[in-house]
Amino acid sequence: MEDAASQNPPNPNPASLAIAPIIAQNVQARSLYWRGWAISQIADELGLPYATVSSWKVRHKWDQASAIERAEEGTLERYLMLIAKEQKTGSDYKEIDLLGRQFERMARQRKYLGEGGNEVDLNPDRAKGARATNKKKDKTKNLITPEMAAQLRADLETGLFGHQSVWLTSTSLRTRMILKSRQIGATWYFARERLLVALETGKNQIFISASRAQANIFRNYIVQWVQKVCGIELKGDPMVIQRGADEDGTPIEAVTLYFLGTNYRTAQGYTGDVIIDECFWIYGFEELFKVASAIATHKQFTRTLFSTPSTLAHEAHPMWTGERVNKRRAKRDRIKIDISHDHLKAGALGADNVWRQIVTVFDAIEGGFDLVDVEELQLEYAADEFDNLFRCIFLDDSQSMFPFALMRRCMVDSWDAWSRDFEPYALRPFGDGEVWIGYDPNASESATADEAALVAVAPPLKPGGKFRILEKQRIKGKDFEGQAAAIKDMAQKYRVTRIGIDTTGAGKAVHQLVSKWFPLAEAYHYSVHLKAQMVLKAKNVISAGRLEFDAGWMDVLQAFMAIKPEFTSKGVTYTADRAGGIGHADVAWAVMHAIYFEPLDSTQSPGGSSTMEIF
Repeated sequence: MEDAASQNPPNPNPASLAIAPIIAQNVQARSLYWRGWAISQIADELGLPYATVSSWKVRHKWDQASAIERAEEGTLERYLMLIAKEQKTGSDYKEIDLLGRQFERMARQRKYLGEGGNEVDLNPDRAKGARATNKKKDKTKNLITPEMAAQLRADLETGLFGHQSVWLTSTSLRTRMILKSRQIGATWYFARERLLVALETGKNQIFISASRAQANIFRNYIVQWVQKVCGIELKGDPMVIQRGADEDGTPIEAVTLYFLGTNYRTAQGYTGDVIIDECFWIYGFEELFKVASAIATHKQFTRTLFSTPSTLAHEAHPMWTGERVNKRRAKRDRIKIDISHDHLKAGALGADNVWRQIVTVFDAIEGGFDLVDVEELQLEYAADEFDNLFRCIFLDDSQSMFPFALMRRCMVDSWDAWSRDFEPYALRPFGDGEVWIGYDPNASESATADEAALVAVAPPLKPGGKFRILEKQRIKGKDFEGQAAAIKDMAQKYRVTRIGIDTTGAGKAVHQLVSKWFPLAEAYHYSVHLKAQMVLKAKNVISAGRLEFDAGWMDVLQAFMAIKPEFTSKGVTYTADRAGGIGHADVAWAVMHAIYFEPLDSTQSPGGSSTMEIF
């Protein structure tokens, strides 16, 4: 229970509240100055008078600061940015460790330069007895002893829902293929299950996803879990885990966890259990499964595939139905696989030795899953979209303007493909690169009607080049001012030169607010002709292989696939299915708002580009 002080905090000093923003601006201005910015540039960036920044420089003696002071501030900024990231990569953890050691080194330098400093401050090993102490230092890292592994298993088994308990009983099966509802804790569960298998059997684990960023979700779940239960921070990528010693004191062989995106081709020399996430959405499934089969050739290794359903035309669908195994069999030798929900609800081993299971959201709820409200989901999603996401029904995209076969060429591993100029967690992720913003607002005046979509798209560097979707956001439950503020927040991260907003309905007020700080924001008032032009432009861009987004962004893929032609009295228009008056495919429309700035003839330059340095 909270104490009285925490329930009734003292009123802050009004004077301190007024001074706090000034101090923050002072620190930010000093940081920019030490990074080489001119006083005039700093004043423009922070919206301050030139005289104010100049007086801070003189009064606080910025030029007299030592190199150590400047280095400490820059190191602290980077350290705090990495600590604030919700999902950290392996390189992030390495850099956090490096920055921590840099703090220690700079502290020793300060002490050495201060009064009474000596050489021991710079080199602690020179202190008496330091070398002997260091020799005794435990060099073992990523150590999870058998006792710790037992703690992890106990923690897992006490926190499972019914469908996850079924998965736990199937751990040792050679091949598992699970068709599942969205958001029922599959990635969370399999990250834990496979770590325990690695610790208890010594088998390496190879996690494969559509992109490296998606694969790192497994890694993050594992790191967080071990930190919570055992108090140990696992490091490294690949992650080598020491397993301690047995009862006789004999060291137990270490085990390695690999986290791979589209670079799975480099894993052909590995051996171990294979885990494939969202297998029905991965491009090039046949090639991927051949690699996975090679990794897990030996009979003691297992293969686990799980995913929400995509389309009937996906390369993984024949494996699900059994058509893949029957492909080269004579008609009389073909085996029959029952893939009905009634047969697979509890899981069943097929004649092809593949254990299959279907877990709908209703199945999960029946097993005690209480983290979703089905009635709310049915209001938020169109009927066929709900069936696909939550009832495990494959889509027929034959009528879609953007079928999966077309969209799959857009899917890239952004971790590798864009590393030269894009750092998603940096303060300025795309540096000084040009960015166009597209926004598709709520479908009605209600702030809670459905989700709006906001995207940042990098336009081609030259006519005919590629568009890249750098960032996407879903906005829900915000009024017009909140939506406009979200657009402004994104614009402050990039050098934005164009903004396109749908003003057919609720977006009109959002556009008016955005135009106050970005006067050139484009208003798109939908008509049959305009929507047709946008769809045909996007179709042309995608057909030419000129659009890229991270392969882990299934919602972008689904949004484009949902757009279909519809015949009306005014001609052909393009819509996504609606339920309860709620529109969908919002991310796709937001992307099209940005792409549409390029002329239909892509060899022409989109003239009139704004170069206003607002932020």
